[in-house]
Amino acid sequence: MRTSSDLLPDFTLPPFAGAPEARFAPLPADGVLPEGFFSTSNLPTYVHADGKWLAPIRPRMDCVVVKRPSLLETIEPRRLKRGDIIAMGEAEDGTEGIVVHAQGFLGGGHGANEFRFMSTEVSRERPVNYEELAARLGEEKRRRGYLVWVIGPALVHSRARADFEWFIRNGYVQAVLAGNAVAVHDIEAAVFGTTLGMSNTGQPTEGGHGLHMRAINRVRAGGSIERAVETGLVKSGIMHALITSRVPYVLAGSIRDDGPLPGVYSDALQAQDAMREHTVKATGAIFVATALHAIAVGNMLPAFYLCDGVPAPLMTICVDQTEFVVNKLKDRGTHQAYGVVTNAQDFMHVLRFYTERWEQAPA
Repeated sequence: MRTSSDLLPDFTLPPFAGAPEARFAPLPADGVLPEGFFSTSNLPTYVHADGKWLAPIRPRMDCVVVKRPSLLETIEPRRLKRGDIIAMGEAEDGTEGIVVHAQGFLGGGHGANEFRFMSTEVSRERPVNYEELAARLGEEKRRRGYLVWVIGPALVHSRARADFEWFIRNGYVQAVLAGNAVAVHDIEAAVFGTTLGMSNTGQPTEGGHGLHMRAINRVRAGGSIERAVETGLVKSGIMHALITSRVPYVLAGSIRDDGPLPGVYSDALQAQDAMREHTVKATGAIFVATALHAIAVGNMLPAFYLCDGVPAPLMTICVDQTEFVVNKLKDRGTHQAYGVVTNAQDFMHVLRFYTERWEQAPA
């Protein structure tokens, strides 16, 4: 059982006590870092500056720590300008005024204060405690947490669409991050009753291969997904639930997109910026059936969030039908992820069953 003493460091003890102040240096040019800069991880980090130990805001891996007049901020290098002041040093043990306090956040068999890639394994033989997962989601809802869902189109194709609608409408979703295809096939299902031309029993339909293009065209003719919901073109589904429940979403495009739908970010960096505004607020994240989006969002997520000023592990669940995707996510640094190796339909059905049961239990 973790306690606050595990997760909140004692600054009167080593490696904090006696540590020097961190060094800072300016950028020599826009987006160009001075050699020897400190590269962030997704773990709780403290920087000794102006006589105090400060935790940079907006944490994420693969960024730098920028000194502002009254705080430190974690920022992507591409966003910085010449003269911006950043933290310097490569050590994480306090010898250069920076400590990565990983106690309680790392999985695998490595040291307690060690951030590394390629460190954990996942197996389809591992049992899944859906009762516990449902309780975790319920507690996040009860305390008004911020649950970010990252979903792939397989969730729509696998007939898990109605289950996800239920989670949206019942307050278990605070933001959705997805690609153009999720919205396209969800809207195709709402308008034509098919996804990629397949019926809800998985059978191909006559001329079905073009139905997703017809769905895109109708939405584009109306001007936006929101307008398609307002006019009654889209009367059900994930996008309908998000818009009518006023849940924010970000649709990030890719090189293979059809259309895309209005509102999809076709610029990858703009999409990343929009997604990051939700990951910085996350107290939990659920990735379902999406390899690339899961890894991308995982790289934006810290391994923790602040609960009454104390770092708490950020619940991260990754669901896929192969171990490869879950391991890939963990290997890229999202070591806190709990892997569930199953298909989207089964996961959503069973999780909904246990979540509904949790709701009916006495508080």
